[in-house]
Amino acid sequence: MIRHTEFLDNFSDKFLQTDFGKGVLLAGVVLGYTAYAQVRRSTGENSWGKIQDAPLYKQLNFGKLELRDVKRHLSRIPEFIKAYRIDPASLLEDLTAYSQELILKSGNANLGVDGNFAFVTGFMNSKRYFYEIYKDCMQSKEQSAETQESIGGSADEE
Repeated sequence: MIRHTEFLDNFSDKFLQTDFGKGVLLAGVVLGYTAYAQVRRSTGENSWGKIQDAPLYKQLNFGKLELRDVKRHLSRIPEFIKAYRIDPASLLEDLTAYSQELILKSGNANLGVDGNFAFVTGFMNSKRYFYEIYKDCMQSKEQSAETQESIGGSADEE
């Protein structure tokens, strides 16, 4: 699986040019995608629903997040994947591990205004960024689904 994070280099913000900044933004993507999955699971598989209704969304103190808060929520991703049957789990696990690695490498202790802004940017754009990062995997998954539909059904129907 190829992770396409080169779009992060297009941001001119100095905070996002650091590993810590990239890790925080990607943590926002992970947790935002997870929050959407929580809502999707509760409202039906074909609806993304309102992110404000996600339990995870209600637990985040936007604008006042500390690094320990982000770490605490990231450490719960395996639990969320299992409880909400998040698909594609392997991609979400990969992005979680990568964001954690970037954060741990930097050794920063405070998110501050820049970190909170980067986190919320990732969170609110999570679906778009997730699909951009894993565009190869997501396109092949969509093509596989279209192929199944065109031949008269899905593999589940056999």
